[in-house]
Amino acid sequence: MAAVYEFDPIADPRWNALVHRHPRGGVFHSPQWLAALKAAYGYEPFAVTSSPSDSPEMGDGIVFCRIKSWLTGSRLVSLPFSDHCEPLVDGQDQLNSLLAYVEQVSSAQKLKYVEVRPVFSQPEPAGFSAGESFHFHRLDLTNSPEALFRSFHKDCIQRKVRRAERELLDYEEGNSEEFLQKFYKLLLLTRRRHQLPPQPISWFRSLIANLGDILKIRIAAKDGRPVASILTLSYKKIVVYKYGCSDASANNMGGTPFLFWKTIQEAKEQGMVELDMGRSDSDNPGLIAFKEHWGAQPSTLVYWRYPKPAAQRHSSWKTRLARQLVSAVPDSSLVAAGKLLYRHIG
Repeated sequence: MAAVYEFDPIADPRWNALVHRHPRGGVFHSPQWLAALKAAYGYEPFAVTSSPSDSPEMGDGIVFCRIKSWLTGSRLVSLPFSDHCEPLVDGQDQLNSLLAYVEQVSSAQKLKYVEVRPVFSQPEPAGFSAGESFHFHRLDLTNSPEALFRSFHKDCIQRKVRRAERELLDYEEGNSEEFLQKFYKLLLLTRRRHQLPPQPISWFRSLIANLGDILKIRIAAKDGRPVASILTLSYKKIVVYKYGCSDASANNMGGTPFLFWKTIQEAKEQGMVELDMGRSDSDNPGLIAFKEHWGAQPSTLVYWRYPKPAAQRHSSWKTRLARQLVSAVPDSSLVAAGKLLYRHIG
């Protein structure tokens, strides 16, 4: 096996240069995103390359975070709370060599597993097997704004955008604490509606502190009351939709489609070529349909694990009980649950 070297992707400037240079380097690879993960959850960034430490330029690399959890086990994930993270390699041989080394690290350190989340690559080492799979959508922004709008679903998108305009919804964007507070109130409503605890607000503060103007919180409001919000990341030529939330009582105003259309218009003005709409769980047909109504290109996103993941067992009664508890507890308890649990999920 060819020599493989470990390095700190936050401290080594060659990694940032590789991310900018490689055609598949994105915001989730960036030192800023890694620093946010480290600050918010205590994860330790870890990466491997075939380039020696004295090489002036890094030719390849795969980045992970070490997650140490008494609840869910110690593991390497590329990357936690990131929909995808492509290995930055130039061919299958490079990928196989780097992953073979990571397999050895996992075995030597008795880790629970290693997980990679590529969009395009497929690991070949015998130890890696396909795990969870998701729907993934990307919208090509190279057409004109007019052509893009005509391509959207007439009832589900075009009419809702026009409805938002008739409602005279206000639009604002920023990343200040004021914007975060408005976003987080809507996030609480949405997570409760989905019977899930919210991500800790410290995570979003860490993202804002580390990503700066890469991150925007976009808010639609009616008469001064926020009705919908989305959080986006702009990096290189791609805008990433990362989080969305709304007040369900005002969904008929078309706030969320209005925000996506504003995002697309701004992206076009800035020369962006793609809107990454992220992953969707297979059991969420409503979200999948929403993304496809924009004309986004669907694909399957597969997470790969070493060693082979055990068969997952679902307990419907436990799921129902957990959701009943979420729906009954006050906001303060819901927030506390998210603060406790999310660092173990990764």
